[in-house]
Amino acid sequence: MNNLTKLIIRRKSVRLFSECSISELQVNTLLKAAMAAPSAKNAQPWHFIVIENREVMDRLAAQLPYAKMLTSATLAIAICGDLRVHTGESAPNWMLDCAAATQNLLLVAESIDLGAVWTACYPYEDRINAVRMALELPDYMMPLNVIPIGAPFGNEKPLEKWKPERIHYEKWGRMSR
Repeated sequence: MNNLTKLIIRRKSVRLFSECSISELQVNTLLKAAMAAPSAKNAQPWHFIVIENREVMDRLAAQLPYAKMLTSATLAIAICGDLRVHTGESAPNWMLDCAAATQNLLLVAESIDLGAVWTACYPYEDRINAVRMALELPDYMMPLNVIPIGAPFGNEKPLEKWKPERIHYEKWGRMSR
């Protein structure tokens, strides 16, 4: 297995962080990786809000049901889609594009020994509104998620996700070649 494959397989969701500092270089590395993601028609509808303010992260932790780990994170990045970019029948592509950017960010966090976890905002109206209010987002900016980031506290292990029973060959139900 090459290094990239090993990295992808070992990526894990980190929900508890220890105190650390995250350099501007590390933040920019995460953001460059996120922006390197593919997007429909190369539209790149993403915007990234880097959150370092402890009060904002604590407020979001209180309002987002699955983002309590924001209280121990060093920083967070909200990944948002500009709803003006994709229109008509391609309107939902903002979500796919921002999801690809999120995955890149999560993989690079793992590669530079930072912990991170995807906490969803979209499609939950209460979570969307909480993030919109906290980050003062305009109506056309849709938050997909908030990614808490920091130094992992503990030794989380990646979940075993290999499930050969979910693989089909040529057509549904054909489980072997």
